[in-house]
Amino acid sequence: MNQYGARQCLPGHFHGPDVRDYYLLYYVLDGEGVFESGGHSYRLRRGQGFLICPGEITYYKADSAKPWHYCWLGFHGAQAESFLNQAKLTPASPIFTYDRDDLLYRYMEQIIHSKDLSRSRDLRLTGLLYMLLSLLVETGSARLAADKKENRKEQYVKQVIDFIELNYASKISVSRIAYVIGLDRSYLCSIFKASIRFSIQDYLILYRINKACELIEHSELSIGDISRSVGYNDPLLFSKIFKKTKGLSPRQFRGSLVKN
Repeated sequence: MNQYGARQCLPGHFHGPDVRDYYLLYYVLDGEGVFESGGHSYRLRRGQGFLICPGEITYYKADSAKPWHYCWLGFHGAQAESFLNQAKLTPASPIFTYDRDDLLYRYMEQIIHSKDLSRSRDLRLTGLLYMLLSLLVETGSARLAADKKENRKEQYVKQVIDFIELNYASKISVSRIAYVIGLDRSYLCSIFKASIRFSIQDYLILYRINKACELIEHSELSIGDISRSVGYNDPLLFSKIFKKTKGLSPRQFRGSLVKN
């Protein structure tokens, strides 16, 4: 560790753009501000922090209405990059959040007050730095697990959409889709609706009816043929669903296209 401190910034206080040859870790205790690095701008608040990596051009500025109060520490060393990678902190991903408790702040506070020590100061600083980084590693791992879980949900939603697009003309059901994907029906329905804002059944109906509209507009097929082409063997049921969705019967829809 080569530096540390804390500051209550004045409104609009800024630093940079400049480049450092060591790592700098900032943690926001209160207020707000902006950090810029790698062509990206991040607005940060209490409980968040940012990493400045060696060789990166960075800029940060306190909010003009609610200027931030932050603490920081600078460090380098052979293992520094490895530990930060474990914490999922890199030049491309320099932001972290730690708001589960006040432990990170307490470590920073002990680092700042270590100047009162004499013979054991360097040893104490090294120990506190390792403890602080261990918190960020745990936080990074939890964030990665949450991201993976969210990515899995996105994949499930995409699988549903792909399945519907390939099989809409066949007799399919929500239960069948859930079986093919390998998920509980209720769970799959909940994550799909949370992502798309439509139930799977409603999405399937809308997709079929939109496909029917394309066929009505660009083909001479009969309404019965179109009904079967989009998965409805019963033309009367198809017409009823079509009218409920579009406000017109299939024949009225075709007639409106001719008039236009």
